[in-house]
Amino acid sequence: MADKILITGIAGFIGSSLCKKLFNTDIDVVGIDNLNDYYDVQLKKDRLKLLQVNPRFTFIQMDIADVQSMAALFEEYKFDYVVNLAAQAGVLYSRENPQSYIQSNLVGFANILEGCRQHKVRHLVYASSSSVYGANRDMPFSESNSTNHPISLYAATKKSNEMMAHSYAHMFGLPSTGLRFFTVYGPWGRPDMAMFKFIKAILNDERIDVYNHGKSQRDFTYIDDIVEGVYRCIFKIAKSNPNWDGFKPTIESSEAPYQIFNIGNNEPCELMYLIEVIEKALGKKAKKNFLDLPAGDVPATYANVDKLNQHVGFHPGTPIEKGVQNLINWYRDYYKV
Repeated sequence: MADKILITGIAGFIGSSLCKKLFNTDIDVVGIDNLNDYYDVQLKKDRLKLLQVNPRFTFIQMDIADVQSMAALFEEYKFDYVVNLAAQAGVLYSRENPQSYIQSNLVGFANILEGCRQHKVRHLVYASSSSVYGANRDMPFSESNSTNHPISLYAATKKSNEMMAHSYAHMFGLPSTGLRFFTVYGPWGRPDMAMFKFIKAILNDERIDVYNHGKSQRDFTYIDDIVEGVYRCIFKIAKSNPNWDGFKPTIESSEAPYQIFNIGNNEPCELMYLIEVIEKALGKKAKKNFLDLPAGDVPATYANVDKLNQHVGFHPGTPIEKGVQNLINWYRDYYKV
């Protein structure tokens, strides 16, 4: 029988993109999503349409925070691998609706862990975030850096996921790999992300909000690079580190089958340069509204990806100019601009 993999958040940006990659394998994919209205539900449905033509794909509308439904799902399908990409996303939105983060990112993740434990899943891979580095300014961020000072609730929930996964790896031997994503962008991306908003506003002759007066830096990571990194990690199951020392504990590995990796472009880009790249690709200047850095946001992100490269032999590296052009080409086609 073919292996089965569960992808949560399947109608999302990364989940749908990963699923397409898995269609090139002999694995059966079950995808779940609650199709919430945090952003345009039609975009989510259109992503799903591209997946549902494949006979090896099954979609189930479900909320990972629903404990009974999740338990029944794991009981029915007996998954070999699980990739958890479902989460309430967004740093700023966590100030407005904290309960949605608690339910999805904490309660939901606990349900994922329990399903994996009860049914002996071979490997759990889950999305963490660069936001866990919080107030840390020691860049480039390495997995061994402190993540003890999150500055948003979103970041705190992602840090919590890492700790919850470690406890299950230690208590039950559940192999888990956490992936700290750095500002993902590209075709079929999220409308709440800055790059998407900039393109839409510039095309509509609307003013764009430029936080931190354009001085913020982000390690923008193209979707294909993210997917490749996730894909390679799924099938390289986490193992315990035989050299781990409890007297000198490291964060990113353990005596349990647990590991953490950054996935970023390893090349931070200043916000003003990003805007210039978008303007050039669109052939149109942006009207800018300069603002201070909002509470909960960080001035810079920059990933050290040496550990990922050593583990799976992959180093993200799509140039921002190429990635932005691909995003704009898709945007014009999808929205008929």
